[in-house]
Amino acid sequence: MKWRGDKQSQRVEDRTGQTSGGGSSFGSGGLLKGGGIGTIVILALVFFMSGGDLSAVLNTLEPSTNQTRTLSQMQTPEHEERKEFVSVVFAHLEDYWDTAFEAEGWQYQQPQMVLFAGSVQTACGSANSAVGPFYCPGDEKVYLDLSFMDELANKFKATGDFAMAYVVAHEVGHHVQQQLGISKEMQRLRGQLTEKEYNKYQVRMELQADYYAGVWTKYIQGKTINGEPILETGDVEEALVAANSIGDDTLQKQFQGFVVPDSFTHGTSQQRKNWFYRGFEYGDFKHGDTFGARDLDLN
Repeated sequence: MKWRGDKQSQRVEDRTGQTSGGGSSFGSGGLLKGGGIGTIVILALVFFMSGGDLSAVLNTLEPSTNQTRTLSQMQTPEHEERKEFVSVVFAHLEDYWDTAFEAEGWQYQQPQMVLFAGSVQTACGSANSAVGPFYCPGDEKVYLDLSFMDELANKFKATGDFAMAYVVAHEVGHHVQQQLGISKEMQRLRGQLTEKEYNKYQVRMELQADYYAGVWTKYIQGKTINGEPILETGDVEEALVAANSIGDDTLQKQFQGFVVPDSFTHGTSQQRKNWFYRGFEYGDFKHGDTFGARDLDLN
């Protein structure tokens, strides 16, 4: 992805030089949405038991080792470059979703992004880096520890800058769902369904966020910087590799050696790839109705 020198978002807040205490504690005041990337690899053995509600399992986490990083370690040229990159990605996401909502006659409230190191306070409670990138509907912000880029490459074997762009786009996809009222409906269903049944809806929600990430990718395919295409050869493949690496089936096989389909909360690797690519193919809202889809495998 060509991004250097491109416009950066003004809605990115850098809290990496701040401390907010250790541990994670999400109260009843809000639910984390997303966490579909980093959270799974850390919580693979317990997350699926929570039906997608991180507040049920965050207290099992040890404070992240990232909390030991000093301010000088955080404010490095590498940090600044990564910050610039995600700010450019976020700016393109702002431009697209604002335009997409306007085309439908809807009003879009832009989200914000918060960069942190180690731990952070949110409207959904406190969290540490172990949960990975996440979206909090309580304050409509995406939270990201930039060190996750290393985890993405080392733990998930998902290399390339567009793998990270996919992660950010997925989390913003949860904000889109918040704006459309889908998140509110999911909270209502949570109190009415069994864990097994709710998990099925949670999968559809995550796959829709993957679809929206694909829709945005379609949008930037037509954009240029300094006369050159922003989307480079191999970028879509980088996103697909990332999506494949965080499917429920792949992670359960990796961490527990067997698969429990009824516990899936994010979808299989194939489903995640398929819905991202479907968004990339169609680039619209109407083909992303995962809740009405009869076949999530898209066969």
